[in-house]
Amino acid sequence: MSVADSVHDAKRLGGKPTKVRHGIIALIFIITALNYADRSTFSIAGAAASHDLGISTVQTGFILSAFAWAYVLAQIPGGLLLDRFGTRRVYAAAIAIWSLLTAMQGLAGLVALPVLAMLFALRFMVGIAEAPSFPGNARLVAAWFPGSERGTASAVFNSAQYFSLVVFAPLMGWLVHEHGWRSVFWVMGVLGLIATAVFWLFIRSPVRHPRINAAELTLIEAGGGLIHMEEAAGAKQVFSWHNVRQLLANRMLLGIYLGQYCINVLTYFFVTWFPIYLVKERGLNIMEAGVAAAAPALCGFVGGLVGGYLSDTLLRRTGSLDIARKTPLVIGMLLATLIIACVFVEAEWLIITLMAVAFFGKGVASLGWAVMSDVAPRDLSGVASGIFNMFGNMAGIVTPIVIGFIVAGTGSFDGALVFVGLHCLLTIFAFLVVVGPIKRVELKA
Repeated sequence: MSVADSVHDAKRLGGKPTKVRHGIIALIFIITALNYADRSTFSIAGAAASHDLGISTVQTGFILSAFAWAYVLAQIPGGLLLDRFGTRRVYAAAIAIWSLLTAMQGLAGLVALPVLAMLFALRFMVGIAEAPSFPGNARLVAAWFPGSERGTASAVFNSAQYFSLVVFAPLMGWLVHEHGWRSVFWVMGVLGLIATAVFWLFIRSPVRHPRINAAELTLIEAGGGLIHMEEAAGAKQVFSWHNVRQLLANRMLLGIYLGQYCINVLTYFFVTWFPIYLVKERGLNIMEAGVAAAAPALCGFVGGLVGGYLSDTLLRRTGSLDIARKTPLVIGMLLATLIIACVFVEAEWLIITLMAVAFFGKGVASLGWAVMSDVAPRDLSGVASGIFNMFGNMAGIVTPIVIGFIVAGTGSFDGALVFVGLHCLLTIFAFLVVVGPIKRVELKA
């Protein structure tokens, strides 16, 4: 059924469709922005905290990677919880827990615990708590949006990672400058607890939401939205290691996993080492670094919206998922390779400009979650999305540690920038050569 037919039927059956789904994606956007801000707290506060607590560069790399170790390991369990208990309950609990753990990091050095072990453990537990977040986002998008709007909806919540640093990097830099590095963790923890309450009050299944009308329900369902997904949570469990093996043996999914890993190398450089790079390599103070980091982040945010809109436009005009999802990805990753050019320039304004273009490109290319909404098995979307996010966030383990060793061994970030840029080219290879045709996976009995 075409988009026009879906709208016509929706109006005929229930009047003018409501737009509750737009409020849903706006709230997901805000939650995801807080999610990424909590991940980057130590990268903003790290320089001051490391100096205050006597933490070395290599130790900083391990602390920065602690989140990703747990985040990766908890993806399949997190997806299983979403499929079993539903998005609302699991996601709300996750927000509350990771916010409390974030606030506790501000106590490092004030309690009688080894500082390095305490920070590593707390960031590790934050990783566990945040594991259901992006699979939960993907489930909400699959349930609340027709296929023709999924690229834009996924781009909106995914672009929150950039918007997060546009808003929160300057705020956290100011907090470090004016109130000390501990205040970053305490303020972000309180904001997260407020977000938990808002999420619990507003998020519902489409068929149970009090503000939606029949016309919007018809519009979503006619366009391929899985409006009964949450009602099916726990009723029909198809999780088994046999099904997980099917997901891991699927060539298309393996290519998607590889591509997401490579894209996230750029993401994790930005949310872990980039502010430290600006301070140690380019001579900015922490407040200047927070402001400078906002420019590439803003461009990444705009790029994410452009990529999602372009993808959905191509889908409506061509009817081809391959053209719609892969074209923005290739264009974006080619732009992102410009991060390597930062090795060869010295002017601060040019560094920020090149980073801004690179992160605009990365934003355009960040369609992995839209692709997962297109291809994940209907009855195992939480686990499938969890596996996807597990592979993608292995970059969060590798990138901070590798860059820490590169910087410690060479005394420069040049090798780190080349390391990041080459992964942009590998992303293009993964989607053009490995993935093949994009289509929904059907599990075999």
